[in-house]
Amino acid sequence: MSKIEDTMMFKSLAGDNSAREILQQVYAALQEKGYDPINQLVGYLMSGDPVYITSHNQARTKIRKLERYELLEELVGHYLRDLK
Repeated sequence: MSKIEDTMMFKSLAGDNSAREILQQVYAALQEKGYDPINQLVGYLMSGDPVYITSHNQARTKIRKLERYELLEELVGHYLRDLK
């Protein structure tokens, strides 16, 4: 029996797709539909409103498998790794 004070580990609901893969797929879907992917992704990350993401190629479904903080962790981590 576990105690309330114990830390629990949770797995992402993304399944086999990493945040990086999902971002790449959503980016490609937004480009294919003629949107500016960076502006659309920023709009989604700031507001949490999925209408910023196209449903083309199931991009909206894919991005909603991740929490916004997971996407931000991937983006910030990638940016900072590139600074080295």
